[in-house]
Amino acid sequence: MARRSVAGRLLKRLLLLCVLLCAAWIAWETLTWPNVAALATRPPVTTAFIERYKEHERAAGRTPKAAIRWTPYAAISSDMKRAVLVAEDINFFSHRGFDWGAVRIAVEEALQESEAPRGASTITQQLVKNLWLSPSRNPLRKVKEAILTAQVEHTLSKRRILEIYLNVVEFGAGIYGVAPAAQAYFGSSPADLGEDEAAHLAASLPRPSTWHPGSKSRAYERYAAAIRGRMDKAAFLRKQI
Repeated sequence: MARRSVAGRLLKRLLLLCVLLCAAWIAWETLTWPNVAALATRPPVTTAFIERYKEHERAAGRTPKAAIRWTPYAAISSDMKRAVLVAEDINFFSHRGFDWGAVRIAVEEALQESEAPRGASTITQQLVKNLWLSPSRNPLRKVKEAILTAQVEHTLSKRRILEIYLNVVEFGAGIYGVAPAAQAYFGSSPADLGEDEAAHLAASLPRPSTWHPGSKSRAYERYAAAIRGRMDKAAFLRKQI
């Protein structure tokens, strides 16, 4: 009986500790939760990805220069928008943050090829990760990602989501956003990006550190050509963007 009593007390203490830890985590998340509504009228000052890049550069003894240079939606070429949509999330304007069809196809392809599933994150999910989250794949981070994705979709218009994404996503080492990318690789502005230039920038998104205009990777060039082909077939996007 004494042993059962001790075990019972220990179990109660463990349960109490778990409850306290959960309460502390909820309180912390509540206090530090991102202000999604502010993005409707104000561009982000920085992102979690940019801050991690800066930390890495400082640790290496270098001065980080990455910063957001904001370009309004209307000043980004329609070719650039179309290239990113066909490359990353062609159903962007028809889903509510989660493209379950793309997830199903990715899993089916993985099962047929006996490989890990390819990425099926939507542009909204990618934006949430860029702005606020770490690369960690732990369950709590995935829950936070899902909640924030739903919140972003509920709070912001589709064009605003795409506008922010194009201004913060990485196009190369230390190159964040379409304005720095257009200048660095083509010496032009986002408004002047043509179809081929846009396809090459969109093709860099999966592996920006090694895939970007000027890269000698044949895989990158094949992917850019594939995106260019998809752009021709996705004329319906012209009306949506």
